[in-house]
Amino acid sequence: MITKPFVCVLLAVCASSAAAQTPAPACVTISGGWVRLPPGTMPMAAGYARIRNDCSAEVVVVGADSRVFAEVSLHETTRVDGVSRMREITRLPVPAGRGVELEPGGLHLMLMRPELALTEGGQLPLRLRLADGSTVEGRLQVRRQAPPRP
Repeated sequence: MITKPFVCVLLAVCASSAAAQTPAPACVTISGGWVRLPPGTMPMAAGYARIRNDCSAEVVVVGADSRVFAEVSLHETTRVDGVSRMREITRLPVPAGRGVELEPGGLHLMLMRPELALTEGGQLPLRLRLADGSTVEGRLQVRRQAPPRP
């Protein structure tokens, strides 16, 4: 016999699962995505892109993933007393009507343990997870060097 509390729990789990897979509104976009081709068979690479928020409210990136990498995380590089330091960040606010640049020497993606060999020109999937449970899809092009700045 199915009880009312069981049905309520089941509905809550289904709703939560559906919300986690909800795409972000079209007002949040990823563009210019690229990953630097690592030398040899390095177990990590760095990824860069522009995240644009044309929504009416701030969005917050809380994670990332890609089916090509075992782990993807957001990092920030800073210089303190002439020493470069890198740290993982767990929240990346993107103000309404603005964008955030992931670029060498600053905010970037750490792409760990690729599932396949990266080749120049390859296109890799990227998904950003937002604090509201929605996701934003994008692509990273494998490049030897940074693309020209627009």
